[in-house]
Amino acid sequence: MAQNMILLGPPGAGKGTQAEFLVEKLQVAHISTGDMLRAAVARGSQLGLKANEYMKAGKLVPDELVVGIVRERIVEPDCSGGFLLDGFPRTIPQAEALDAAIAQLGLGAPVVVNMQVADEELVTRLSGRRMCDQCGMILHITREGLDVGAPCPGENCNGTIYQRSDDQAEAIKQRLEVYKQQTQPLIDYYDAKGQLLRVEALGTVEEVNDRVTDALSGKGIV
Repeated sequence: MAQNMILLGPPGAGKGTQAEFLVEKLQVAHISTGDMLRAAVARGSQLGLKANEYMKAGKLVPDELVVGIVRERIVEPDCSGGFLLDGFPRTIPQAEALDAAIAQLGLGAPVVVNMQVADEELVTRLSGRRMCDQCGMILHITREGLDVGAPCPGENCNGTIYQRSDDQAEAIKQRLEVYKQQTQPLIDYYDAKGQLLRVEALGTVEEVNDRVTDALSGKGIV
């Protein structure tokens, strides 16, 4: 039976790492909003071309277009064994529209994994994050001991380490506030529908992987 999933969590919760783990473990298609939109544009689909008009103008793509592109994506062959949505939905209206699309397509209701991390930990994680301006390698000052201006440790990379503007403390707090206002209501929404699994996302990657697996096992998924 196909297993459909949604991954929720604030910035810095480690969703990308857990998405990789879940995709490999469950053998489902990983659908991130950004990749999906870019693929629709590259494919030249009618919805993708409409979405591109908004993106080129620096505007948000309307919900109905995004949901339409999601609907196109989740019926592609690689989703026949299930899919993992990462970065969508972000709001209650998007969730309601997604529910309607999934029901119309006759697909199984998704299990929603919510990764929980305290704000203080998120600020520490994100404010210490650094990146290479060439290869995109992600580092952390407490782990690698490298800070802004240092050469990238990547093999055959001549890049320089920098800090993203949205990883500075004030920007992080603003990002978390936006998340709480827009996306956190989804937690109550899916909880009320009996689809939510809460996972504490503190600790090593392996420890969080184990908690995710335990939560899924409780639903008979793994």
